[in-house]
Amino acid sequence: MLISRHPEATPSAHDRVYRALRTRIMHGDIAPGHALTLRGIGKEYGVSMTPARESVRRLVAEGALFQSSSGRVSTPELSNERIEELAVLRSLIEVELASRALPRAHMALIDRLQTINATIAEKITNQDAVGYIRTNLDFHRTLYLRAQAPAMLAMAETVWLQMGPTMRALYGRLRRTEPPHFHRLLIAALKAGDEPGLRLAVRSDVTQGLRMLTS
Repeated sequence: MLISRHPEATPSAHDRVYRALRTRIMHGDIAPGHALTLRGIGKEYGVSMTPARESVRRLVAEGALFQSSSGRVSTPELSNERIEELAVLRSLIEVELASRALPRAHMALIDRLQTINATIAEKITNQDAVGYIRTNLDFHRTLYLRAQAPAMLAMAETVWLQMGPTMRALYGRLRRTEPPHFHRLLIAALKAGDEPGLRLAVRSDVTQGLRMLTS
């Protein structure tokens, strides 16, 4: 006899909620310190408590969500020390990824980065904070994929995930009017095959803005 299984109980329901929440957090769509409930998540994504709970458990384990001793779940509000730690991690990991990508940085990649940078400018003009963060991360991911170092890229994405809400707060403080200056330097270094210049541009790009949050 066949036993029917409710769609919510399938792994796909949990995975769908997990990926959707993960993307929203990484892109700064949820502000720092925002509380989430299993009931609210279930209602938003049309699932029962079980996939909602499992999604939250995974995101807490990744540092994307914080769970207090009382069980309250929220997006993290990072201390200055934690921001500095994550900024150092970004500089170490992403500089290495960029360096490894350089030998494979052909003109097609450079053209793609310039196109993404133009999209970043549009997001800034439209004051679209989430769109800006999403496109900015796409700029970096597009370059780092050429490094062919998936474990290292996964580490970088975990740091991005933990910093998503904080990056939203940073966007509001920067009041950007144009794409990040260091993106242009990064692209110029790629064109010139300038590894020291590339490493400096990436390190400056991923750390300069974060210093504003700890000052």
